[in-house]
Amino acid sequence: MTILVTGGAGFIGSNLVTRLISDGEETHVLDNLSSGRMESLERVQRNAKFHFHKIDLLQKESLAIPRDCKTICHLAANPEVRLGITNPEMHFSQNVMATFNLLEAARKNDTEILSFASTSTVYGDARTVPTPEDYSPLEPISMYGASKLACESIISSYAHTYGIRSIIYRLANIIGADSNHGVIYDFTNKLLRDSSRLEVLGDGSQNKSYLHVTDCISAIIAGHRNAKDRVNIYNVGSEDQVEVRDIAAAVIEAMQMSSTGTRIEFTGGVDSGRGWKGDVKKMLLDVNKIMSLGWKPRYGSLEAVRLTARELAQKVLYNTK
Repeated sequence: MTILVTGGAGFIGSNLVTRLISDGEETHVLDNLSSGRMESLERVQRNAKFHFHKIDLLQKESLAIPRDCKTICHLAANPEVRLGITNPEMHFSQNVMATFNLLEAARKNDTEILSFASTSTVYGDARTVPTPEDYSPLEPISMYGASKLACESIISSYAHTYGIRSIIYRLANIIGADSNHGVIYDFTNKLLRDSSRLEVLGDGSQNKSYLHVTDCISAIIAGHRNAKDRVNIYNVGSEDQVEVRDIAAAVIEAMQMSSTGTRIEFTGGVDSGRGWKGDVKKMLLDVNKIMSLGWKPRYGSLEAVRLTARELAQKVLYNTK
């Protein structure tokens, strides 16, 4: 099999590419390197099965898929949820338009399978928790969630119209040492600037599912190997939640600052304690469907948070990769 991974130099993408190469898959990476980094692919760059293409999905005229790539893992996107408040057009162009352009190229290339990294934020403030894949109505409260839901719909239409089997993964918060955004990354950098205090957006009671990236990659592989329907949708997350106040404490401990008396200061947030407009305060996914394929997360939310905090602390405190 020959696989194309869009956004393959990004956080989840580079971890997926490394796994595919280790499994012996011929793997092409398509990335414009706007946020992805070639350093993330150092482990595989010299492998004969690795091929890199610097291409922007928004440049439709230069977008080309290698002819032998009949399977695509579409991970390219703008992952910054808060960006949608000040620049909603960014999510529309980099998520919706980029996905449409890719689907057009895939259609012309007779692509057979397309996997897509969606998000738990398509559910908005779900009233059913844990939230199953057939929950309705889907009412995203952020432009990021709305753009991903739009992508899901367009992918579904291409699946039914042009026969491209689609596998959609609604991801919880994916974390790991290679991430360059998100709450643990933000907390780590805040403490590097000022170890005496840690500002936490919101009231600290935000309670969500966190999944280590290694578990996420295993879930994607399980879905790819077992999905049979024309359109397959899977929730991917841990089986429990963790509050942001506990994440703050875990990062302080990992940064070896717990004995220095670092103050945790909550901003109070907006809309009853949210970190920002569009922040889903409570999230837990029903992952029974993906688990029925034989997948199971190795780490709970707090375990994944502590592991990631230690990994990031190791990098920034001791300048390790």
